[in-house]
Amino acid sequence: MPEEDMGLGLAERLQTLVSRKFQQAYHNKALLFSDTALHVLRINQGPSFQLRYCPALANKPKGNEKTEHRGPRFDPFADPSSDLLVTSIPSRDPSHILVLNKFPVIHNHFIIATKDNKPQTGLLEPADLSMTYECLRAWQNHQDHSDSQRLFAFFNSGEHSGASQVHRHLQFLSMEDMSGSDSQDWKLLIDRMIVPAHPQLPLFHDPSCPFLHFSTPIEGQPSAETLFSKYHLLLKAALSAGSQPHEQLNEHINVERDGETTFSYNLAITTDRMAICPRSHEAVAVPGLGQESSVALNGTILAGTLMVKHEQEWNTLREKPELLENMLASVGYSPAIWD
Repeated sequence: MPEEDMGLGLAERLQTLVSRKFQQAYHNKALLFSDTALHVLRINQGPSFQLRYCPALANKPKGNEKTEHRGPRFDPFADPSSDLLVTSIPSRDPSHILVLNKFPVIHNHFIIATKDNKPQTGLLEPADLSMTYECLRAWQNHQDHSDSQRLFAFFNSGEHSGASQVHRHLQFLSMEDMSGSDSQDWKLLIDRMIVPAHPQLPLFHDPSCPFLHFSTPIEGQPSAETLFSKYHLLLKAALSAGSQPHEQLNEHINVERDGETTFSYNLAITTDRMAICPRSHEAVAVPGLGQESSVALNGTILAGTLMVKHEQEWNTLREKPELLENMLASVGYSPAIWD
């Protein structure tokens, strides 16, 4: 068993499993891959953002749309097709499944979902975080620390987060597959969040980023409880700064009520860092193009990437990249820092 995959109990490398399954599913037309055009935009002197253009997804079915018929909502993770199911983890007494995204725009886009149908709006549990981290660790080649071997995980929770399924799941994208020939000036946004944002607590941010966010480092081989503690700190910081921006961090603020989190947010995780972005709106219009141009954003915002589906949006943002800063600011809250 590969050393990197011992925590998952896999007989071969996670990268090998996912890549092979993706190629098979693509060949069998079990997934619908859509190519994207790619351009990099820069926020003033701040972070760069990938802008992807994918007109094919304009007609993609939305999992959170209300339908006319009555009955249970379709759950793609309850009994996934064998063409999309990668594996169950850990191998002994599995608590989660790994499954391919059926509508990817990036190769090898896959998902970790709970075996039981737990709510996407509930708090992530220690097992959710530990299994996610084990996937991140297993993907990364410990003999080669290049960016091409890194995996990015993100989680969307709440009505303004870009979440499309109610069954709890996180998503994975590899740096190698996210990067393109036009991405030399791009790096993961989460990697820039290294400036202290609190005098005592391990909270950091990128002060040049136009929306409220925080990160906290992950060191060594963290336990499930350590990961959960870091996650809980980020939840409290995000809610406190978003709702009480001119006050000190309220470490006793209630982030959960009746089994659900009290606000919408995106979470991102790498092997080195965990980050959060509280959300006030799911979508934003491109200035000058009307409400029909609504651009939805999810947890890939913390990677520094977003996607448009219409040519006017694509052309306008490439011609006027300065529009992006206010657009990003409007989906979240004003940046905050505690002295």
